[in-house]
Amino acid sequence: MSALQAIHIRGYDERSQPKPHVVYRIEIQASVRSWQMWRRYSEFVDLHIELAKSIGAPPPAELPPKRAFSIFKGLRDPHLLEERREGLELYLRAILSARDDRWRESFAFRDFLGIPVGKHNGIDNGAPSQFTSASWLDEHQELQARIRDVRADINKRDALSDRGDISASHQSNVQAKKKLAGILTRIGVLEDGLRTLGMSGMSEGELQRRNDMVARLRDDCEKLAKMVTVARMTARGLGSSAERNPAAPSDRAALVGTSSLTGFSKPATRVFGTAAPPRETDRTRPLDDHGLVQLQETQMAEQDQQLAQLTTILQRQRHLGLAISDEVARQIEDLDDLTNNIDRVGGKLSNAKKQLNRLG
Repeated sequence: MSALQAIHIRGYDERSQPKPHVVYRIEIQASVRSWQMWRRYSEFVDLHIELAKSIGAPPPAELPPKRAFSIFKGLRDPHLLEERREGLELYLRAILSARDDRWRESFAFRDFLGIPVGKHNGIDNGAPSQFTSASWLDEHQELQARIRDVRADINKRDALSDRGDISASHQSNVQAKKKLAGILTRIGVLEDGLRTLGMSGMSEGELQRRNDMVARLRDDCEKLAKMVTVARMTARGLGSSAERNPAAPSDRAALVGTSSLTGFSKPATRVFGTAAPPRETDRTRPLDDHGLVQLQETQMAEQDQQLAQLTTILQRQRHLGLAISDEVARQIEDLDDLTNNIDRVGGKLSNAKKQLNRLG
């Protein structure tokens, strides 16, 4: 860890989600780069416990005492927050400057500071991607958000196509393709990072769960790839289609029942596209011309009314489908969050099990 030059906690931030809490901004300076991490006080407590268990001795410094902060007063007390900030900074500096390097060389401390797993003592081990356990999950969540963006672009493309705006529809499809290509590249990096985490001591069960998470990302990308590569069919007039694809003379002759090649003409019969001769029915027989026209108008009005009712039903079904889709998307996000939480808890349980096995 000699590559680390300094650690500072220069500020804090009050956040309201999922409930009111304070996070502290840790600034880490190394020999070639610097970065920052946001950590809660409870995460410092977890780090202290994990270091004591894994090393067998507590770190060379104590955490500032825990106080019962009020949601409405404690979080806004600058004096208490500044006092805790200073105590947390002294705690990290004591670990960094201690003669015994067991605490600062531990996986828990490096993961807490966000030091890439592929680097140790500032030397790159040749890993193609560098993730901590937490940053890997953050990257996975980011890719899920990108996939939702691609779905939104595809839905926008279809909506524009339905309105007849072909140019804007094509542009949305191009944007979806570009985003999807970037996602596929980042999924490959995510897979490489997972292999690095596996070699760094990640438990087999958690490694398998994360492999399943990557597989689901690839499945989603395959489905989206099919959607963006298949052009949306738009309504076109029959006349323009016929002009672009004129029928061959032999096909036209076969359709009307004559052959231009032989000059032979056969008796006219029922041909595709030709209406059948009208027939009288019990309903039309007593009507004159004016009555037939009225009957036709009445039937057309009834058909229009039925078509309007069918349109209303289809629109209702469409709205229900969209609502179900939104609900499923929200449920998927909740399940993803739950899976991520299970992954974190699983990692802690694995570490606790290792400690119990050592004590046993």
